[in-house]
Amino acid sequence: MRRLLILAHAPSENTRALLAAAERGAAGEDTVETRVAAPLQAGPDDVLAAQAVLIGTTENLGYMAGALKDFFDRSYNPLLERTQGLPCALYIRAGSDGTGTRRAVESILTGLRWKLVQEPLILKGPWQPGFTAEVETLAAALAAGVAAGIF
Repeated sequence: MRRLLILAHAPSENTRALLAAAERGAAGEDTVETRVAAPLQAGPDDVLAAQAVLIGTTENLGYMAGALKDFFDRSYNPLLERTQGLPCALYIRAGSDGTGTRRAVESILTGLRWKLVQEPLILKGPWQPGFTAEVETLAAALAAGVAAGIF
């Protein structure tokens, strides 16, 4: 069975709703096992066991969540030569504009040589109920690619 890792920082009710939406989207593919991990509990082995990764983070002071940065700090070197070309997607819950967060995550992904297979989804401004549908669609598309063996 192929595996999709959802690596998401979800410290609030709204970000937990986004995580639940990602899980729903990924669940549409019965040949893909979805593993959900918080960045502080995840490590290189979680990534190595997956065929794709969906990353979710908040924008904190114009940067990614510290928990996600901690994950990358601990995992970067062990993953560097072993996960080149890994398909991934990114969603950012941004109260502001999300560009600093996007740039920071993309810089790390470039260093790892992971491949963003979809445009990063930046959910900015005040909370909107439609954000969950956007994340669900993103996760469904990534899971479909994993199921089809495209990734």
